Amino acid sequence: MPIKLPAEATSLFLYAFSMLGVAVFAASGALAAARKNLDLIGVIVLAMVTATGGGTVRDVLIGRTVFWIADSNHIWMCLAATAVTIGWVRFFAPPYRALLYADAIGLAFFTIIGAQITEQMNHTATTIVLMGAITGTAGGLIRDVLSVEVPLIFRKTELYVTTCIVGVTAYLGLRALGWSEALAGSAGAAVILAMRVASIQWRWTLPVISIGKDHKSDQ
Repeated sequence: MPIKLPAEATSLFLYAFSMLGVAVFAASGALAAARKNLDLIGVIVLAMVTATGGGTVRDVLIGRTVFWIADSNHIWMCLAATAVTIGWVRFFAPPYRALLYADAIGLAFFTIIGAQITEQMNHTATTIVLMGAITGTAGGLIRDVLSVEVPLIFRKTELYVTTCIVGVTAYLGLRALGWSEALAGSAGAAVILAMRVASIQWRWTLPVISIGKDHKSDQ
């Protein structure tokens, strides 16, 4: 029997995921800024673009009002998370992998949010997967570029975009089986988070494709 929730509960679930995603990605942006010894404005800017970048790109691509313009509570959540993170790093040295784990949590939340929003606009499964991945990764990509780091999305040491694709595919599969948006979303986010954390812990990677060294022909 399909598992269903009231429409109000589903909307509340999606909103909660959106707020949590903003908070965690803002924290990861603030951590990245703190590692670069940026001033207060630099920390806030990096936190803001990390927290809003992916959703902004998604909304522009699918012709939707940008989420943080439609609801300024996202901005306040971003600022609150940034303030908490600043206070934390002021008195406690964050663990070396704190940024990676914060990013992993944000990746899980935002990827599923992007997939659900795109699904609600009746796009195809392929578009849902792509928009989910863009929502989850674009903010971190902007963060890493602005902080002069090789973006996580391009590093060969751990799985990243792959986790988004698998998580959204799992979400769509469960939706096809009749699961509610909330339960399928929670399961999809759990898949992404578990894969990402495991890849950080055990350095799971995809095969690297490389071209052999060029050999100059004898003249």
